[in-house]
Amino acid sequence: MELSTVVLIAAAGLFAGVQNALAGGGSFITFPTLLLAGLDPVAANMTSTIAMFPSQTTSAIAGRKLAGGVAGLTFRQLFTISFIGGIAGALLLLVTPPTFFAKLVPWLVLFATSVFAWGSFRSQPLHAVEGMPAWALAAVQSCIAVYGGYFGGGIGFLMLAALTIAGQQIRMATATKNMLAMAMNCSATLVFALSDRISWPAALALCVGGIAGGLCGSWLIHRMPERAMRLFVVTVGLALTVWMFIR
Repeated sequence: MELSTVVLIAAAGLFAGVQNALAGGGSFITFPTLLLAGLDPVAANMTSTIAMFPSQTTSAIAGRKLAGGVAGLTFRQLFTISFIGGIAGALLLLVTPPTFFAKLVPWLVLFATSVFAWGSFRSQPLHAVEGMPAWALAAVQSCIAVYGGYFGGGIGFLMLAALTIAGQQIRMATATKNMLAMAMNCSATLVFALSDRISWPAALALCVGGIAGGLCGSWLIHRMPERAMRLFVVTVGLALTVWMFIR
């Protein structure tokens, strides 16, 4: 692998690490970058998942004190749902092509961004009593977790939308979704690590950049004003939606 390609992949990891910590959607940066580096779609998906796991862990642990449960579900229950769903999605990827879910990505991100924007900027803030019941949040998180283990693009937006509707404030929801994304990536990594389709040089470059980006993103979580965080999430979500529809 040429040095210029390694530098490009590391830079993509840096940006994706920041984006994952604040809003999610980092795989929309890493996945096409790995495709440009010559990997096939399935290999790029697996390599991206494994490479960004340390970054997800870094940003998740850095903000773990802000994470919590919601809508009658404890954080441990949400974490368990995410871990099991991630395994199911990863196993599904090994036996089916990702084209079906890939076609759904733009619609999922558009829906999640729209719901998040409505919940964040409406005149009356969302409260837990207005949100979804525990069984509904568990079902939604289960679907997100399976999708996260299978492809993963946009899971941050989907979780932010679900958690804010369920009653969490944006800062807490951001920290919680980072921990839950870590659970999904952990389970998927355990499955993918045994595959011979992983490009380990690309994974290493992406990992180094991702860790640096995750640390920067975690630092910003504690310092960015909540309104600025909401605007960032919505802006990135809209940009990624447009890109996914026209690509």
